[in-house]
Amino acid sequence: MSKRILLIAFHFPPIKISSGLERTLALTRHLPAHGWEPMVLSASPKAYPGISDERMGQIPSGTLVRRPFARDATRSLSIAGRYPRFVTLPDRWASWLLGAIPEGLSLIREFKPDLIWSTYPIASAHLIGCALHRMTGVPWVADFRDPMVEFNAREQRWAPAWNALRHCRLWIEGLATRHAAALTACTNGSLQILKERYTQTDQRLWTMVPNGYDESAFQAAEELARPPRAGDAVVLLHSGTIYPTPDRDPSHFLRALRHVIDQRGPGAKPVRVLLRASSVDKLYAPLLRDLQLEDHVQFAPAIAYQEALAEMMEVDGLLVFQGYTSNPAIPAKLYEYFRAGKPILAMADEHGDTAQLVRSLGAGLIAPLDNQEGIANAMHQYLRAIESNSSLRLAPAHYSPFERAQTVKQFADLFDELLACR
Repeated sequence: MSKRILLIAFHFPPIKISSGLERTLALTRHLPAHGWEPMVLSASPKAYPGISDERMGQIPSGTLVRRPFARDATRSLSIAGRYPRFVTLPDRWASWLLGAIPEGLSLIREFKPDLIWSTYPIASAHLIGCALHRMTGVPWVADFRDPMVEFNAREQRWAPAWNALRHCRLWIEGLATRHAAALTACTNGSLQILKERYTQTDQRLWTMVPNGYDESAFQAAEELARPPRAGDAVVLLHSGTIYPTPDRDPSHFLRALRHVIDQRGPGAKPVRVLLRASSVDKLYAPLLRDLQLEDHVQFAPAIAYQEALAEMMEVDGLLVFQGYTSNPAIPAKLYEYFRAGKPILAMADEHGDTAQLVRSLGAGLIAPLDNQEGIANAMHQYLRAIESNSSLRLAPAHYSPFERAQTVKQFADLFDELLACR
């Protein structure tokens, strides 16, 4: 191939816990179809909080991957569980810079890539990308995905709240707006925040490239042999981590569920809720006991990726928890939900990007995450639609633009445009 690109990404197989690997993994798999040869500069697996070989086989054969030194400062520099706070600037893995910059220079000298691409949510990746660009002159694309810093207008506060971390991240954003040849985000809300923050930056540099789903993974999931599910209950699924914060707190949903169950007629099917890989089972167990929901809500352990996709396709409905504090973001799993073809109950702020996307596609119902009554009303309607089989499945034409091969084409077109301008 005549075109080469160096991808800088902390999240890459064998990391286990993050959907952040999907964007970079998709680039390695689909960029060659557009004439681009990707190389990956990632981090030592010793820096990861968890690893698994499950996704390693999806890295295309022959892809050059370098994994220089990196450590998690909160573990490596911790004494009796305590560590200096400054070692987490701009993130816990800042030690990655020590190995990644020399390794990146070596790769650039040997393989002479045409572009450098770095991706958030690990801010160190953008520092590495900027440093390599300034040392070599190779054009750099900064993929922000979501904003590093946000202002909560409802509560009049910044996130992150720690001034040092916030200013550090804003400094990195500023570096990118001054030195990157292009800047990308994964939602319109995120893009708008960044555009408004950096009005002096040429607006033509900004591009929105959404996240998506992997069709080949779904096809493999459909071939998995799984025992048939009994049809004596309506089964709803949330797949993925839940946070005990306004961003993902399920407590209003659980109280609404109790109300809905109590209001259902004696002949109605029971409702079962499966919270897969939530990581908060111990935290919410007392609330389940108080609400007497232990027979209706199950906290289930994590399973393999393709098994998780198969489960999405088997249940009756899919749940999203998305508080207003994440209005500019869209959970990566939402695109997989679309492909799974099941109706969605999105507990999300009506003004956020998640609600707007679900509404625009007609993929389900929406209720605010922090409004118990609103959730209960939506859930009554949602369950009636499921039981009467009147829930509309999305046609492929609605969700196919989010297939990873299509979103990678957007990146490839951007990369080609930058290359043509050199």
